[in-house]
Amino acid sequence: MSIATIEVSLGALCHNVALLKQLSPASQVMAIVKANAYSHGKEKLASVLDDRVDYFGVARLEEGIELRKIGVKSPILLLEGFFLHDNIQLLLDYELETVIHCPEQLAKLTEIALPTSLKVWFKLDTGMHRLGFRCDNALSYFTQLAQCQAIQKPINVMSHFSSADVLNSEQTLQQLAKFDQFIDSVADCSIVGKQSIAASGGILAWPASHRDIIRPGIALYGVSPFNYNEEGKATGVDFGLQPAMTLKSEIITVREHKKGESVGYGLIWQSARDTLLGVVAMGYGDGYPRDILPDTQVWVNGRLVPIVGRVAMDMILIDLGPDTQVQAGDEVVFWGNESLPVEKIAAHSGMSAYELLTRLTERAKLHYVD
Repeated sequence: MSIATIEVSLGALCHNVALLKQLSPASQVMAIVKANAYSHGKEKLASVLDDRVDYFGVARLEEGIELRKIGVKSPILLLEGFFLHDNIQLLLDYELETVIHCPEQLAKLTEIALPTSLKVWFKLDTGMHRLGFRCDNALSYFTQLAQCQAIQKPINVMSHFSSADVLNSEQTLQQLAKFDQFIDSVADCSIVGKQSIAASGGILAWPASHRDIIRPGIALYGVSPFNYNEEGKATGVDFGLQPAMTLKSEIITVREHKKGESVGYGLIWQSARDTLLGVVAMGYGDGYPRDILPDTQVWVNGRLVPIVGRVAMDMILIDLGPDTQVQAGDEVVFWGNESLPVEKIAAHSGMSAYELLTRLTERAKLHYVD
């Protein structure tokens, strides 16, 4: 290969689904495949997982329609709900379920006539304060939703943790308590359907939150939702997960480089020795961060070497050392193997693993193995 490649292990993906089911045996699984399945390719992954999970979660209406058009049969939930300008008939046409999280959505459902009813999820704001009905007036809105003729009963109830990645956070326990208080406050339990609050952090660290449906996102792809550190559990591998993605490319050429010479835009790096530099077919045009910190490492022929100079649109330079045996055409791994997990790159760069994964562009070609 001579281009940036996102290699995805379908075997790792299926392993992760099986492990998550073991961790929460009484729960159904909603696979979160928004942002093109965290750059893993939502169509392929949804096709593979369609008979292995119970639901799929997407962010936008268009994503759900795309999955239906390739033949996905499992229920699909719009996690951000429908937007007010959306054609709600499309939800019915493509059998999509939607989150209801604000009074504007509720008002629109009340005023329209539909040929059949929608399956909806009530979003409770237990502390994230982003989407969802606040706990102090949620019961009133839930009652209005239950009386709406346009929706099916029972109504599933969901919320989202703000700090599940902080293992000693009291916030998560408080949110869980508010969620339970709301469920208890609904007098007619026959209209309350399934409950869901645990995403990746909740699944791995807060078993009391598993409930009827778990919603793995980044953990589905073998990556830890927790902050990376050199001690304790830091990567998905530490939880028994397998990283599904390996981001890789290859050496375009190997160049001689003299002591004291700079390289690349801005001349921000000077070599302290005579060395050999590898020019790699990867850049911010592929989604690798332009402002990656100095000394970020890559994996080449069994060893770690640093990136030097500024990341360009199409090329990255790495310091191979004066005695290297690396040649043009040799593979370069940017993250994904045991020695270079994406969590480590994220910690070094000051970014999150979520951002590193989802910023990859279509120019980085998807390749599936297993």
